[in-house]
Amino acid sequence: MEEYKAMELCPLDGRYADIKDLLSPYFSEYAYVRYRTIVEVRWLSYLIKEGIVTGTKKDIQNILDIGNNFNIDSFNGVKEEESITNHDVKAIEYFIDKKLKVLGLDKLVSFVHIGLTSEDVNNTAYALMIKDFLNKMYIPKLEEFINKTNELSKEYKDIAFLAHTHGQPATPTTIGKEFKVYSYRLTNELDRLKKLEIKAKFNGATGNYSALSVAYSDIDVVKLCKKFITDELELSFNPLTTQIENHDYIINILDNIRHLNNIVLDLDLDMWLYISRGYFLLKVIKNEVGSSTMPHKVNPINFENSEANMEMANGMLVTLSNKLPKSRMQRDLSDSSALRNLGMAFGYSLQGIKETLKGLNKIMVNEELINNELANEWEVLAEPIQTVLRKYGIPDAYDKLKALTRGKKVTKEILDEFINNLDISDKDKKILKELKPSTYIGMANRL
Repeated sequence: MEEYKAMELCPLDGRYADIKDLLSPYFSEYAYVRYRTIVEVRWLSYLIKEGIVTGTKKDIQNILDIGNNFNIDSFNGVKEEESITNHDVKAIEYFIDKKLKVLGLDKLVSFVHIGLTSEDVNNTAYALMIKDFLNKMYIPKLEEFINKTNELSKEYKDIAFLAHTHGQPATPTTIGKEFKVYSYRLTNELDRLKKLEIKAKFNGATGNYSALSVAYSDIDVVKLCKKFITDELELSFNPLTTQIENHDYIINILDNIRHLNNIVLDLDLDMWLYISRGYFLLKVIKNEVGSSTMPHKVNPINFENSEANMEMANGMLVTLSNKLPKSRMQRDLSDSSALRNLGMAFGYSLQGIKETLKGLNKIMVNEELINNELANEWEVLAEPIQTVLRKYGIPDAYDKLKALTRGKKVTKEILDEFINNLDISDKDKKILKELKPSTYIGMANRL
C-alpha cells in the first residue's frame, strides 16, 4: 500500500513528493553537505597534483573517494561535528580530518581547507549543484516539453480554427501554428539558458587571496585558483569579488527560468480558454471524478495546477533575484539563508512543467465544433477583401468593408454579392469568392 504524506508543511515534501525526490540530489541539506565535501577533497587532491602538497596517486584517489563514497552515514558524521562546532563548513573539515586519519594520511590533515574561507567552499558547491541540476534534470525536462509542443504542432498543422484578439473573432489560424509559437519561444529561451556561464570564486576571506599569498608567496595563487575552478571543477572563474561570489550569474539563471515559466504559464492560460470554448476536449479517465456534486464534469485541472505552481515558483524566483545582488560591505549571512530556497523555486517550476505536460497528453481537438464555428464567421474575410481593394488603389476600401461587416452577421451570399459589384479583375474576384474562413490561414501551416 502506498505510504501517504500527511504531516508535511510544504507541497513539495508531501503532495508533490516525487518532485522532491528528483531535486533532493541537488538541493537538499544532504546534497549541500555532499557537494561541499566534494569541493574540499578535490581542492586537497588538486594541491597534491600541482606539487604544492606532497602525496601519491594512491593518496589522491583515497582523498577523492571520501567525496565519491559520501553517503547518509557520512552526512550524519558531518552533522555530529556541526552539533559541536555550530559551524557547517568547519564540521565538514573536521569530518575529512577524521577520514584522513583512518586512512593513515595524518600528514595531510593540516592542508584540508588551507587558504580558504567558508564561502570559497559554499559558492563552488552551489555552482556545481546548479550546473548538475540544469544539465541532468531541468534542461532534459524542458526539452521533453518542447518536443511535446513540436509534436502537437505537426499533428495539428492543418487544422484551422477561429483566432481571437481582444477575445473577439479574428483572422483564422491553425492549431499547429499556435503550438509552434510556444515551442519557438521556449527553444529561444532555453538556448539562452544553455549559454549562461556558471561562475565560482576561490579567493579567500575578502576576495584578495590574502592567506594563500602569504603561505605560498612564490606561487601565482590567482592562476592556481583559476585553474582549480576552470579545469578541476569545469566552472567559469569569477576573479573579482568580496567574500561572497556576487551571485550575478545565479540571478541570470533565475530570471531566465522565470521567463520560461511565464511562457509555460501563457500556454496554460490559453489551453484553459480553448478548453472552456470547447476547441479541445479532455480524455475521460474512467475512475476520476471532476466534481463532488456534478457528475458530468471533466476539468482542466492540470493546466490550473501548473498555473498555481508557476506563480509560486515565479514569486520565489523574483524574491531571490531581488535579494541576492545585495550584501552588506564584504558580506553578510542573509544570502546564505536565501540560497537554501533555490530547490523550492526550481521544484515548483518543475512541477508546473510536469502538470502542463500531463494536460497536453489529455487533450483532443474538437474538429466538429471548430469547423462549425468557422463556417459561421464569414465576416473575418473582410480583411482580405479590403486588402485586395487597397491593391487597386481604392482609398475608402477599409470603410466600405467596415460598413458591410462591423457588428453584423455576414453570410457567404452577402460577401459574394459585394465582390460581384467590385471594379477588380475577374481573377481576383474568383480568388475572393473561393476563399472561406477555414482556408483563410495565410502561411500558418507552413509556419
